[in-house]
Parts: sequence; structure tokens; C-alpha cells
Amino acid sequence: MVEEALTTNRVTDVEELSLADNGMVYTLDDVPKPFSTALGLGLQHVLTMFGATISVPLLLAPALGMSGTQLAILVASAMLCSGVATFIQVNFGTRLPIIQGVSFSFLGPFFAIIAATAGGAVSMQYIAGAIILGALVEMFIGFSGLIGKLQKFISPVVIGPTIALIGLALYESGAPIAGNNWFLAGIVIVGVFLFNFVLGKNKNLFSLFPVLLSVIAAYVVALVLTYTGVFGPESAGYVSFETLQASPWFRTPGQIFMPWGAPKFSLSFFLVVLAGYLASTIESYGDYQAMNKVCQGPELTPQRVSNGIGCEGLGCLITGLLGGFASTSYTENIGLVGLTKVASRYVVNIGVVVLILLGIIGKFGGFIASIPMPIVGGLYITMFGLIAAIGLSHTAKADMSSQRNLMIIGFSLFMGLSLPTYFSAHPLLFESAPWLSDIINSIGGTGMAVGAICGLILDNLIPGTDQERGLEAEGEAA
Repeated sequence: MVEEALTTNRVTDVEELSLADNGMVYTLDDVPKPFSTALGLGLQHVLTMFGATISVPLLLAPALGMSGTQLAILVASAMLCSGVATFIQVNFGTRLPIIQGVSFSFLGPFFAIIAATAGGAVSMQYIAGAIILGALVEMFIGFSGLIGKLQKFISPVVIGPTIALIGLALYESGAPIAGNNWFLAGIVIVGVFLFNFVLGKNKNLFSLFPVLLSVIAAYVVALVLTYTGVFGPESAGYVSFETLQASPWFRTPGQIFMPWGAPKFSLSFFLVVLAGYLASTIESYGDYQAMNKVCQGPELTPQRVSNGIGCEGLGCLITGLLGGFASTSYTENIGLVGLTKVASRYVVNIGVVVLILLGIIGKFGGFIASIPMPIVGGLYITMFGLIAAIGLSHTAKADMSSQRNLMIIGFSLFMGLSLPTYFSAHPLLFESAPWLSDIINSIGGTGMAVGAICGLILDNLIPGTDQERGLEAEGEAA
């Protein structure tokens, strides 16, 4: 009772302080009381990252050719992996309240792996192998302290086009799926703009969850039209609960550990995925700086940053064994901390428990698998474009009046879109070294990898000042 009273008084004082000098309501080491308050704050973190976390499995499932049951396992695995990766980051990495979740940076490489393999469980085995190998590289870069030394070679001129190509390279994947039922897809598209930019101006709830609310709205409409008979089983908008009914309440250990089978390793796939790790590592570096500033935490030393990147790699390594996708820090949750002034690690650890439970409960994944694919098509259209825009916004840190920068960025973007088209029509074949053919074709067929390589080479060979390249801005942000 004494501890609770002291906590309550402190919170009251800090809330008054926050109105005056932007202080935190709960700092890193605080434990909100009563528990119901902490639980609510933890659930809010889960809800904030929920839309993005389930989006990646939903986006990849059509290309993988997965059944509803397989999609249910995929969604549950993503939740479980996010929980485990977040626990490692918050307690052993930067020790900042950063939620880890499925990274969009890997979509391009994953689609390339799926296109080169048989789909389904086989593709997931190769994806797992590539994630594990890439995770070892990220762990080395982090735990060795190499991240600080590499920083000067990777400017916004490089990372901007690389991230942009995550979305731009997938331009063929939106309308064909959405077009199976433009009505449902349209609800998602209109909803994202409506919730985010119209209703969100007056209600934070709408601006925090525009994707989630849009999917819910479209799903409710599909559900009503299904039960009224407007959508029959042959309709793309039909809601089927067969997977939900067939899913177990709890996943067994065999369904949790390597649910797709033992990982398979390919050198070419590993090299393609490294482009995703490059983008993810740089994004996370920036997120650490932003979160520490929001939390008003202690100095973010190079050692803490290195631990963060290393632990992020460790989280990805475990992800590869648990059947999910590579993870990274979630920027949207940084915004949540800034909005609520709640930076408590205890709160985030409650969110970790919720995520792990969602990953173990089989019915949860079964329910997500009932979402009709045209709704997913609407997600494709809205989210891939947004990813591209976010990437281009990174270039604003560089001098965009510089002809040097404009040429490098433009060349990297164009080659990232054009060269994969060439490789799809004219794959290389070295009869004496087929493994080399696989490597070159995989890298050349992945837009993000092409853009990253072009940008890295040109930005580091062509003379340019740190200010011109945007490196001084990065240093000031740090």
C-alpha cells in the first residue's frame, strides 16, 4: 500500500511536470500501479504494432500459395517471434522500450525467394535459412562494434532509395488481388485516408490505427454480406471460418519450433536477404536515437547501440527457428511513447507476454486467416506506396539541390526497377558455375539489392562532403 501510494503521488507530480517541461509520466524503470493500468498500457503497445505485424503474413501468403491453416500458423508465428525479439531487445539490448516486429525491409527479398522456389513450406524453409545466416551477420556487426565504423559509408543517399524500392519493386502486386473485389478493397483504401487524415485530426484513436480500423470495417462489411447471402462461397469476398474451426486452441511444441521443417540454406538467397538487413539495421539505428530522445533516457553510448543491433540479430536468429520473419524496431511504437509519455520497460514486458500468448493460441491465427484476400489487396495498394514514400523522405536529410545526389538517387531507383525486369527475361547461366548464376540472378532480380549496391558504390566513390551526403544531419540526430 505504501509503495502504491508513493507511485500514485509521484505520477501526479510528474503529470504536472509534463505540462510544464514535457517530462515523462512513467520513466524507464517505473512500474505503473495498479496492475490494471500497466496492463492497459501494455495492450496499447500491442494494438499499435498489431496492424503492421499481421500485414506481412497477409501480404506474403498469396505468393506462398498457403492454405488457410498455413496462414493461421504464419500469423501466430509472427506474433510469437515479435514477443521473443522484443523481450531480448528491451531487457538485454538497448534496454529501451522498443517493440520489435516483422520488418517490411525484407518483403522484396522474401518475394524473390518465393518466386525462385516452390512456395508454401519449402519457400518458408529457404526464408528461414536466409534469415538465420543474415542474423549471424547482424549479430557480428552489432556485438563487434562494427556498426559505428560502417555508419560513414551508409548515408541517406543510399538508404533512401533502398527503402523506397521495398514498395516500388512490388508495384505489380496490388490491383490484381484487390480487383477480385474492388468494393472491399476500396473500403480499405478509402478508410486508410479517412481515418488517418480526416477523422484522425480530432481523434488520436483514428490516426493511431488507420490500417487496423480500415481492415476491421471492410471485414465487418464482408461478414454481413456473407451472412446475408450476397457473397457466396465462390466469391472472393466470402468469409469462411473453416480454418478457425480447424485450428487448435493451443499450438503444440512441434507447431511452434520449426513449423515448416528444418531451414534450408542457399548462398544466393542469403546475399539477397542481406539487403534487407542493411535497411533494417540503419532504420533501427535511427529508431534507437529517436526513442532515447523521446524517453529522455541516459546517454545512448556506442556500446548500447551495438548491443541493440546485436540483440536484434539474435531475435532474428530465433525467429528463423520459430517459423516467422525477420524483425526490426517499430517506429509507430516510438510515436506512442512520445504521445503517452510512458516509457516503462515493465509496460512493454507486459506487451511481450500478450504477444507470446497470441502466438501460442491457435484460434487467433485461424481468425486472421478468415480475412478475404481483396481486403489484403487494399493493404497492398496503400502500404507499399507508403513504404516507398517513407524511403524517399530519408533522402531529405541529404542536400537534394546537389546534382551529385540527384544523379545517384535517380540512378539507384531506376536500376532497382529496371534491372530485375532484365534478369527475369534474360537470366545468366554459367554452365561451369551454376551457383554463381544463382547468386547473380537472385541479386539482380531483387530491386532493393540492386538499389543498395548501386547507391553504396556511387555514393562512396563519387566525391561529396558529409553535409552534402546527409551524414552531418545523422550525427546531429544522434
